[in-house]
Amino acid sequence: MPVPAPNLYPDFNIVRLSHVEYRVTDLARSRAFYVDTLGLQVTFEDDSHIYLRAMEERGHHCIVLVQAETAEVGVLGFKLFDEPDLDKAAEWFAARDLPVEWVDRPHMGRTLRTRDPWGIPLEFYVKMDRLAPIHQEYKRYNGVKPLRIDHFNMFSADVDASVAFYNSMGFRATEYTEDAETGRVWAAWMHRKGGVHDVAFTNGHGPRLHHTAFWVPTPLNIIDLLDLMATTGWVDNIERGPGRHGISNAFFLYVLDPDGHRIEIYCSDYQTVDPDLEPIKWDLKDPQRQTLWGAAAPRSWFEHGSTFEGAKTRDSDLKSQPIIAP
Repeated sequence: MPVPAPNLYPDFNIVRLSHVEYRVTDLARSRAFYVDTLGLQVTFEDDSHIYLRAMEERGHHCIVLVQAETAEVGVLGFKLFDEPDLDKAAEWFAARDLPVEWVDRPHMGRTLRTRDPWGIPLEFYVKMDRLAPIHQEYKRYNGVKPLRIDHFNMFSADVDASVAFYNSMGFRATEYTEDAETGRVWAAWMHRKGGVHDVAFTNGHGPRLHHTAFWVPTPLNIIDLLDLMATTGWVDNIERGPGRHGISNAFFLYVLDPDGHRIEIYCSDYQTVDPDLEPIKWDLKDPQRQTLWGAAAPRSWFEHGSTFEGAKTRDSDLKSQPIIAP
């Protein structure tokens, strides 16, 4: 089943992904990982919350760390174009019998909370507190020197259905993996902001968050992070990489935070702004689709993910698998 034709005129206008809320079991330990090691900047913190942004971002936060008893994902956030889009989005979700709630969120304006059909918690907003630029304050560049949040990748028990739903919201497919035996889509990458993806879906037990990715300036930043993690007690949190994906052409590294939330460090994808851009098709059995070069992905990369608060998970009925490292 090919990916659907792009919806170039969606009912409401999503600009880009914005932020993720992680529930963590040891806030101090998570701070040591995200701030002292990765190099994200603290914009606010108290005894139960830490708000973080990357170096190029003007919005107040791209990650919120929340002290909790259980490690999970509280919400995925997306920025809309203008205030009328918020009302249009509320009508759109309500028409599909999905929950609609207006919530108060610190450092944000009017915010719509909802869920997709599989229970992934989503929120949409237009205005977030704007902060002074810091991208030229080079003394503050630490760790991997993260510039901006780039994308979310989610495990889906039905990738075809996930792609169809997010396509209806205006996300456009750039690349996808087809299982030749069934004709079904095994994974897909979809964008709003003009890169390879804002969201991606991978076949598996879902819905769960596979990873959140951050863009960095060069592959050398990734090498620097590996050296730092190897000598500051984080070497066991290095899961996969460095290497280069066939899909997206990204130079990548995957690391795990203290609770097992997966973070990708990422650079070198390409521009996708043309509305008539044709998605690139990959075969599931092509070994270079996931790893153009570098070691094959470990089993944990296909099986481990973060649960979403309040979402029930199920196994996928598509059992096909790509190459897994021994």
